[in-house]
Amino acid sequence: MTFDRRQFLALAGAQCGGFGALGCAPASDEVVTIGAMPPGTSWYVFAATLAQLLQRSLPEGTRVEVIARGGGIGNPILVDRGEETIAIAQAATASWAYSGNRVAYEQAHTNLRALAGGLNRVWMAAMLTEEYIGRTGNDTLKQALQSGDPLRIVMKPQGSTVPVVADMLFESLGTGREKILEDGGDIIQVSANQVSAILRNGRADLYLETAIRGHPTVTEVATTTAVRFLDYPEETIAKLSGPGIERTPMPAWFRGQAGPIDSVDMGTVLITHKDTSDEFAHLITKTVCENKDAMAEAHGAWEDFNPRQAGRLEKTGVPLHPGAEEYYSLRGWT
Repeated sequence: MTFDRRQFLALAGAQCGGFGALGCAPASDEVVTIGAMPPGTSWYVFAATLAQLLQRSLPEGTRVEVIARGGGIGNPILVDRGEETIAIAQAATASWAYSGNRVAYEQAHTNLRALAGGLNRVWMAAMLTEEYIGRTGNDTLKQALQSGDPLRIVMKPQGSTVPVVADMLFESLGTGREKILEDGGDIIQVSANQVSAILRNGRADLYLETAIRGHPTVTEVATTTAVRFLDYPEETIAKLSGPGIERTPMPAWFRGQAGPIDSVDMGTVLITHKDTSDEFAHLITKTVCENKDAMAEAHGAWEDFNPRQAGRLEKTGVPLHPGAEEYYSLRGWT
């Protein structure tokens, strides 16, 4: 049985001991779930590492399981419903979900609370193939999307953050999916493991992605296909910027980058339900913040995590859980 919000409410009086000053622990023979993304992604690696760290602090018999689904858009919904104990989300999507941003969500998910933000930077990246640039002369995102030339775009399926940002990108430049298709273009939405082959075989011109340092698909694409990384237009950056989303240049991590690109950092945050017990929220926050080195060793993208800033709204996108707030207060980081 997995923990739901009602069970977490009961933790405060159910079983004390085992957490020292933290007070009460979940009962044994229960399951704590961590919402992530499929195996091979940085979120899955992070969740698996966190699961191992948490397992040491929980009562014997408690299991910690990584849920390899949900993603940037889905995880806030699942946490809001009490279907995941904690989950990784982008600060941007957590903020959109909490406020009910109509671009990404049909309703507000006000049960969301943050535990730790700024876990790693997640940039919006756009890559045009050199073949397309040579054929059309369009070497910027604005030119590619406004020229009227057929443009074949590849990105992740619905449920990912990428399609949402793509629609905001299109809108900011006065176009949309229908116009792209009318111009003879195509919008291909596939899982990450198919993207590289599609570009390598010349079946797409523009690749949109959320990129982190060492991103496996972006690395493979940049290595096997001649692509050029592009700045995001001013209009798009202005449209995207908001709580949890900061204008941040993406360093030259990949082949095909002549230098940093102008983009936005969508952020990464660990979220939970508002009814999670303060003791358990405190434990998770403490585990994340005091094991930065273990997280970074598991995946280099987490080296940028600064626990001192993890409770700030610009890093979380949503309000802190009281248990997390207590931890940061005790450390003097509020």
